[in-house]
Amino acid sequence: MNASEIRSRFLAFFEKNGHAIRPSSSLVPADDPTLLFTNAGMVQFKKVFLGMEEAPDGKRRATTSQKCVRAGGKHNDLEQVGHTARHHTFFEMLGNFSFGDYFKRDAIKFAWEFITEDLKIPREHLRVTVFHEDDEARQLWKDVADVPENRIYGLGAKDNFWQMADTGPCGPCTEIYVDLAKLAADWAFPADATGEWTNTEIEDYSLDAFVEGAEAGRFLEIWNLVFMQFDRQADGTLVPLPKPSVDTGAGLERIAAVMQGVTNNFHTDLFRPLIAKVEDVVGIGYPYRPGVGLGKAYAKDGQEIDPASFRVLADHARAVGFLLADGVFPSNEGRGYVLRRILRRAVRHAWLLGRREPTLVHVVEVLIDTMRDLYPELHVRRKHILETTRAEEDRFLTTIDAGMSRFEELAPAASTQGSTTMRGTLSGEDAFRLYDTFGFPIDLTDLMARERGYLVDIAGFERSLQAQRKQSQEDRKSRQITVSADDFADPTHWTHDQQHQAALGRFVGYETTEIETIVTAVRQLPDGRVAVMLRETPFYAESGGQVSDHGTITGEGWTVEVNEVRKLDGRIAAIGSSTGEIIFGRAHAVVPRDRRRDTERHHTATHLLHAALRKVLGDHVHQAGSLVTPDRLRFDFTHHGPVTAEQLAAIEADVNAGVWQSAPVNTREESYVDAVAHGAMALFGEKYGDVVRVVEIPSLSVELCGGTHVRNTAEIGLVRVINESGVAAGVRRIEAVSGPRAFQFLADRERALLQVASRLKVPMSGMTSGAEQIERKLDALMDERKQLEKRLEESLRGGGAGGGLAQQLIAKAIDAGGTRFIAAKVDVPDVKALQALGDAVREALGSGVAVLGAALADGKGALLAVATDDARDRGLRADAVVRDVAATVGGRGGGKPHMAQAGVEPGQIDAALAAAEAVVNRLASTGA
Repeated sequence: MNASEIRSRFLAFFEKNGHAIRPSSSLVPADDPTLLFTNAGMVQFKKVFLGMEEAPDGKRRATTSQKCVRAGGKHNDLEQVGHTARHHTFFEMLGNFSFGDYFKRDAIKFAWEFITEDLKIPREHLRVTVFHEDDEARQLWKDVADVPENRIYGLGAKDNFWQMADTGPCGPCTEIYVDLAKLAADWAFPADATGEWTNTEIEDYSLDAFVEGAEAGRFLEIWNLVFMQFDRQADGTLVPLPKPSVDTGAGLERIAAVMQGVTNNFHTDLFRPLIAKVEDVVGIGYPYRPGVGLGKAYAKDGQEIDPASFRVLADHARAVGFLLADGVFPSNEGRGYVLRRILRRAVRHAWLLGRREPTLVHVVEVLIDTMRDLYPELHVRRKHILETTRAEEDRFLTTIDAGMSRFEELAPAASTQGSTTMRGTLSGEDAFRLYDTFGFPIDLTDLMARERGYLVDIAGFERSLQAQRKQSQEDRKSRQITVSADDFADPTHWTHDQQHQAALGRFVGYETTEIETIVTAVRQLPDGRVAVMLRETPFYAESGGQVSDHGTITGEGWTVEVNEVRKLDGRIAAIGSSTGEIIFGRAHAVVPRDRRRDTERHHTATHLLHAALRKVLGDHVHQAGSLVTPDRLRFDFTHHGPVTAEQLAAIEADVNAGVWQSAPVNTREESYVDAVAHGAMALFGEKYGDVVRVVEIPSLSVELCGGTHVRNTAEIGLVRVINESGVAAGVRRIEAVSGPRAFQFLADRERALLQVASRLKVPMSGMTSGAEQIERKLDALMDERKQLEKRLEESLRGGGAGGGLAQQLIAKAIDAGGTRFIAAKVDVPDVKALQALGDAVREALGSGVAVLGAALADGKGALLAVATDDARDRGLRADAVVRDVAATVGGRGGGKPHMAQAGVEPGQIDAALAAAEAVVNRLASTGA
């Protein structure tokens, strides 16, 4: 029975028994900061089990096939993946849930009936565990399922008692096990296995024998029933819950292995197509034969290789594909960091199989093709998934060779004798260099080191990483006001107006920019600043990329110039410098109308831009950050490679078409579920409440947004893109201006064009014809420059009078360290000419090294070193020469072995050249 049929049968069985089929939730928990990823079927129902929410749609029975990832945080199986039969980063958990409806009896009945009647697993090959104090469950297994007493094993709290935290809901578990020795065609006992559990002739086993067999993999858990029965108090007391519930989990991959008669999940139909693709791409066979088991794998050169690499690639393709589909993007922190280390671990295993090109992307493509019907998000985001995977592989492949070479030096493999003890420790600094220079996540370094018997100084790595971050942290601190967020929110530091202390500080900025209101709380801050809370406020607090409003609050004899706004527990505080003593009571609050209108134009333009990007570039585009100010907008989005000029023009045209439609901008509040169902775009990683604000521009854009917007797109006037660039791997940035700022931008451009025309002496009778004339004049000047550069190069190479500058320098070569050597100051206008001269000298020199210095036309000084191939072979590399020569006068430089350059002060060129001969002599003698 294939996995797809098992999944369908499971859901259909529980639907038949009154359970509502719920779709799998995202791998990114919607509202749970305690979890990196959804790691169990009950995660989407966590608030229901805690009593914080009602059961979905009021239905107290549910069933799911839930996508799960365990690769970070508390549940991290990454290092075991590929080396065991059942550890995965991504897996599917089948589950049935009762929210205060049925309890132990029905849960046991449902599980046993599905396993023995739908799946038809023989009852004699099943065993059960219970919590050793749960006599009720033990008796129910005998009464409901007719399981013999000697096949029910009582285990301790570590194995069979579940709790969400130190206090709160908890309860006993009961689990169902199958005997793989009787069900798997390729089962084989370990060579050194002994004891009662290895005897297949007997039917009943002691508790110790069962535990030994379970640890060895013979008895495999396929179903776990959690009975949420108690509320654990702080003193450890267990208080019975008024509505006990059921949470079950059955691993699809494990059940598939049982139903397909194999001992290893990777040999089921879920993984076979993926492993087959790995075989095809790397050109090496995976050594598994049905009914026989796993053999040895060999590379093309006959060397034995670890077949675990095939399994790692198959497993990681699943995690990468689904995480990218659910909006996780590779980065250096949080969920993105976990995704990146999964990707790079996969690249490393492809590298071990001999691949030096992207490999995982091909396996991910098979994943999409085989699972897109069940999980359509894979198909919807196909282009984004494949492009991102390939880009990440390419990026890591550029450094993995050098990084692995460095790792080999730091942690050489064990001798042929081997050793079972740890062989040494990689320093934190070395681990950090592997991370910072070669892109090796610390987890990967640690994993590779332990495979070879080394420890890694993780604490030292963290210190090095912290030192690198220190400056940016200080920068962030400098931008904050003089108190932390926690201290700022501390109510003991605020003075409240007792009469209006309970006022909520309602935001009225959507409707107005000016209001008569009441001061309800005040806090004095250092440096003469003050924070003020108002009964109603027009000031928008920075959120969703939109910056805080500025403005003024005035009262009788006092004024606050607001330049920052914070939100504290739902209340808004305006912050700024004050004059006069603030008095509780009436106040006049104003946000400058022009500033707010410019901000609104840019925010609505951002929504239009987001829609245009997805229309022109594809649905893989998703927001990765934004900034909305009165002066401009900045929008970061997921996309690989620069946006072409043609695409950028189409995007800009589409945005302005939306502006000129004079479309209304409508806002409404509705439930989050309804808003998303109606097509509103929610941003990945954002936290939304049950009720959300929807901003809709009919036929153009629908997004969840709390910002301020124009009332009609015509108010934007005009949008002009001013820049497009890359800001991170797979993330692009567009900057644009709108309204008056766009008009000013175009006016400035026109003024600059007129100045260029004036200097080129081109008449500007009309903008179009004038621009064409400027273009023709510039083409003529560029052609003239090329001719001059060609004549200069010919002169340098010896084509001019006097034999050329290169030949003149060759004539002055001396012997240094047994090689021909030139050190000379030359007169050239720029670095390009200096490099051309260096090429000419290197070509004419035949054998040797030259160091040239020049004071350039831009006022800077430069040194250039060149080395012939034979000189490089003797240790006289151009990059080493120029580095050491520049260092004698406090300069720095580098480059390639045959040509390198350094920047120095113009006044230091002579001194550097005077030291060059000694440097060459030393390098020649050491061979460095």
